[in-house]
Amino acid sequence: QVQLVESGGGLVQPGGSLRLSCAASGKIDRINSMAYYRQAPGKQRELVASITNGGWIHYHDSVQGRFTISRDNAANTVWLQMNSLKPEDTGVYYCYADLPAGTTWGRGTQVTVSS
Repeated sequence: QVQLVESGGGLVQPGGSLRLSCAASGKIDRINSMAYYRQAPGKQRELVASITNGGWIHYHDSVQGRFTISRDNAANTVWLQMNSLKPEDTGVYYCYADLPAGTTWGRGTQVTVSS
């Protein structure tokens, strides 16, 4: 069974930066894509950024130019560098992996942007 372990959340002031990381462990042959989703209080979970094993990247419009997703295929790890954070970026951020056998989610890490 594949597990995703997330780290890097926390409290930051508007304009600040945080870096999230997510490492996959277990029996892994290949991970097709990895992504970060977020869920703000009272809102639906939404895709923040995704990256395929070939390096194709997609960002939500609201984070374009501020967030950068990157990945190490050999280490089965993905990072999300978040700069110029805004209060509306607050939420629980979930790591997601798409594998040949199915999809899996991390437990989530809280990101709070507040002065």
